[in-house]
Amino acid sequence: MKILVTDDSQGWVNHHVFNIKYFVKDARVLTANSAKEADRILSTNIDEPFDFIFTDMQMESDFLPLNAGEWLIKQAQFYPEYKNSRIVIISASPVIEKLAEKYGVEFIPKKLCQTTEPYRQILLG
Repeated sequence: MKILVTDDSQGWVNHHVFNIKYFVKDARVLTANSAKEADRILSTNIDEPFDFIFTDMQMESDFLPLNAGEWLIKQAQFYPEYKNSRIVIISASPVIEKLAEKYGVEFIPKKLCQTTEPYRQILLG
């Protein structure tokens, strides 16, 4: 399983990677600290697409009025190679559910990330 984790906080990146590897020990996890970096990783891995793309919403402000995470979702959905990738928003935003619905993706509110259960549900279904 190949997974991309994007968050501008290295602490959150480490937290997500730990929880992902708790359930999928042999997961190949790549990380990015910005939406722009994540987009570069998506494009350079186009021949071997990610199974999951986890992204924070609020990172760099270059994409206003969109959140950086929204921009990244749109980029990933633009690539036909990523049409089967599952995109997961992880955010403290109070409108996370509406954003997930708008883009047809999954979500985990950051307040629920304190336990491993949301990761298990997403990764193991």
